[in-house]
Amino acid sequence: MTLQGKKIVLGVTGGIAAYKAAELTSRLVKSGADVHVLMTESAKQFVGSVTFQALTRHTVYDRVILDEKEGQIAHIDLADDADAFIVAPATANTIAKMAAGMAEDMLTAVALASKAPIWIAPAMNVNMYAHPAVQKNLRILQSYGYHLIGPEKGRLACGWTGSGRMTEPEDIVREVGDHFAHRSLAGKKILVTAGATKESLDPIRFFSNRSSGKMGYAIAEAARLAGAEVTLVAGVDLNVSSEIKRIHVTTARDMHREVMKRFSDVDAVIKAAAVADYRPEQVSEKKIKKSDDPLTVTMIRNPDILKELGEKKQSQILIGFAAETDHLEANALRKLEAKHLDLLVANHAIDSFGEDTNKVTFYFAGGKKQAFETMHKQEVATKICDALAELFETSEIK
Repeated sequence: MTLQGKKIVLGVTGGIAAYKAAELTSRLVKSGADVHVLMTESAKQFVGSVTFQALTRHTVYDRVILDEKEGQIAHIDLADDADAFIVAPATANTIAKMAAGMAEDMLTAVALASKAPIWIAPAMNVNMYAHPAVQKNLRILQSYGYHLIGPEKGRLACGWTGSGRMTEPEDIVREVGDHFAHRSLAGKKILVTAGATKESLDPIRFFSNRSSGKMGYAIAEAARLAGAEVTLVAGVDLNVSSEIKRIHVTTARDMHREVMKRFSDVDAVIKAAAVADYRPEQVSEKKIKKSDDPLTVTMIRNPDILKELGEKKQSQILIGFAAETDHLEANALRKLEAKHLDLLVANHAIDSFGEDTNKVTFYFAGGKKQAFETMHKQEVATKICDALAELFETSEIK
């Protein structure tokens, strides 16, 4: 099964559809998943925690606590280790808390701390579901990169008929399973670069750019969740799964060294880092004191890592990025050809640097073009891993 060995966190909230969560748990376990259940206080009014404990053979969490093992915090451990997080049923109350970024119980705390893909299966009265506040909160969750499943139309427990029924467990399992099957990078070794590099002028000052590294880190996480063995070479420090091998670098030459010595051992490189093109020719050992005279700094070229990878690649797939301020398509196509890339991800710099969202266009070596609307960077990362999986399939057919 596509969920074999996957660690799934299931959040159960307080609605009549909570009884379906027991069947969902059973189906997930039967599909090979390692399931851990979180319950809100109100959920326990509809179904007992012992039911889920019996189905999963794991402790059921209903409040934020320190784990029994010294030094471990349960909600952080669950968030870090999860391959997927499902909230089913998801009530209007919990949806509102998640949209607001609250962490007042175990379920919302894990959701806030997790980098795993999250699915929300709403279940509520038809009028509640249609309320502008609920619809707004669902749009907010989608902007975070969360996936919505349902709700379905039908007769509800309250007597009304319309949208509000929780999607059937078998359909939820199928959708989550399809996510992993469709994006499978199992057995592949992927190297990802992220963030800005820094080029020193003196012991205090340096030249850099506005890249936050969020895009590269999101790609590394998405590739990990798709089953790849991931190495991340990064110029910035952000939170990342312990399963990802992270190598910190500072300068463009540092990144060049770390990437090139690993290139022959990987199946693909995704160069999301914004590497400094130039560095000061002279670096002062002492702080440069200000004066009334202009300061002239001579800059020299740094190694073009992406170009060198393109020239040396054999069977590897190479994906690059282009952040432009004008003539996006012309510049993207020129870079795609000049650097011998399989795929170039292009965007206007103003749409991405420092933001949690990005608006990108994919340009493939074969001439295919795919444009997307603004998405959370986690969702963009998933799209990139989708494309990478397809590129692997195409290369294997050849």
